[in-house]
Amino acid sequence: MRGCGALSSLDQQRSSPVEREAFEAVEFPGECAFDQEHIMNQPLDSKPNPVTAIDVLLEPDATMMKNAEAANARLRKSFLTGFALDETHQPHISCLQRYVRTADLDNVYEAVGKVLAGETPAAWKLKAYKYYYLPWKEIGLAGIVIEPSDDLIKFQQKLIDAVAPFTESTGTAAAFVTTKEDPDINQPTIDYVAGYVPNGTGRKFNPHVSIGIASQDYLKKMLDEKFEAFTFSPAGVSVYHLGNLGTARKKLKSWELKA
Repeated sequence: MRGCGALSSLDQQRSSPVEREAFEAVEFPGECAFDQEHIMNQPLDSKPNPVTAIDVLLEPDATMMKNAEAANARLRKSFLTGFALDETHQPHISCLQRYVRTADLDNVYEAVGKVLAGETPAAWKLKAYKYYYLPWKEIGLAGIVIEPSDDLIKFQQKLIDAVAPFTESTGTAAAFVTTKEDPDINQPTIDYVAGYVPNGTGRKFNPHVSIGIASQDYLKKMLDEKFEAFTFSPAGVSVYHLGNLGTARKKLKSWELKA
């Protein structure tokens, strides 16, 4: 999804309708994009929708950023129209997507903060161990796959439990970020967030960081190469307001992590 993200599957067969729709709806999607200019151009007098679609995500440290940016640069050399990892495509690991009551957003932030108070994500050593890509026609959206450690799975479950009192079972397009330039939210996006629990959680949780787009021929060769596994740690946690195709469009709250 993209996203950034959020993609929550490791192959085409297990991919979500939103992931497949992303390629069908736009030429070169970005999982993690959020357009600050478009957000600022939204009408100031617009009333908030009663329900908000959110993503609770981990922001990676410099080690993952360096590897993701190097892989992204490589992909962009082979595929000039691909997206760059920058302020509009922030690398991240989606942990939980949910519909929550807008009036309870402060309670959501407090609940996430309480989970963080009992956790030490900055001390986690997460292992990135391979590349993958989600195919569509001749191109693919690539990412770095992370082992779903016990720490990650337990953290996700704590988030689910903490946010549960403030959630709604479903939402409408109005729960997402839209702009004049990007006014539509497709049905697969709406359905994906509604089904994230349980479809993208527990043993089905497939954490990753998206790195860019390239031709499938190039990506197949890339996957055949030996991947030098590395470890990294989370550097921050944020709550984002989701946009179409699961993009993290607007940062609502963030926490800097200390080891």
